[in-house]
Amino acid sequence: MNVYWLEQREADVPVEDGWLNAGEAARLTGMRVAKRRADWRLGRWTAKRALAIYLGLPSHPSALAHLEIRPASSGAPEAFFAGQAAAATISLSHRAGMAMCAVTPAGAALGCDLELVETRSDAFIADYFTLGEQALVARALAADRPRLLALLWSAKESTLKALREGLRLDTRRVVVNLGDWDRPLTSSHGFPDWRPLQVGLAAGQTFRGWWRHTGGLVRTIVAVPPPAEPIALAIPADADANICREHVATRA
Repeated sequence: MNVYWLEQREADVPVEDGWLNAGEAARLTGMRVAKRRADWRLGRWTAKRALAIYLGLPSHPSALAHLEIRPASSGAPEAFFAGQAAAATISLSHRAGMAMCAVTPAGAALGCDLELVETRSDAFIADYFTLGEQALVARALAADRPRLLALLWSAKESTLKALREGLRLDTRRVVVNLGDWDRPLTSSHGFPDWRPLQVGLAAGQTFRGWWRHTGGLVRTIVAVPPPAEPIALAIPADADANICREHVATRA
């Protein structure tokens, strides 16, 4: 199964809100905390751009307003186009001014996550990781531990999203297998590549996925059915030009 992904930064999000529909704009108005508003707009913008490319729809802001991202009862994002469920499953994550959206065909289980590589406490390790994962961290070189911890945590987060459980489920019931996670970070062509991972659940279910580390952030994607290596979505060459033209028109 193919899984596609797109990342956007806060600077990519238009200042105006013409790409939101009326319901989304009303929800945004109700948010009083600036950071929450910024994160929410970034996530919705990234998801809409990813969906427009995946579904072959126009990418200018007024067209994106026909796409809507609604939270399911579980809190998982669901995609709609012109009021009807879109033929796609999506997952969203944002961290440190960056957002990621993964997209795959409707009906699949899908989760993605972005995590900052940073120092984490011993208490965090003891609370959220299995004894086997704790042993893996203990064996790692000190310089590698922040990346390893971000990767383990991100894989758990992606899996819990794919299960539509979030942190309601004990993270120690989600067991991450990374294989040769510490091999050199770049492939033969010189660019960071995606590497496989596997996550097992206490109930016997297995998720397969991929991880990647660039720019101080770890990305993970897991899915059922098992996904092929994630494919980056390419923003059409004229999409940003259309956004700029519409931005000028709305201010005129």
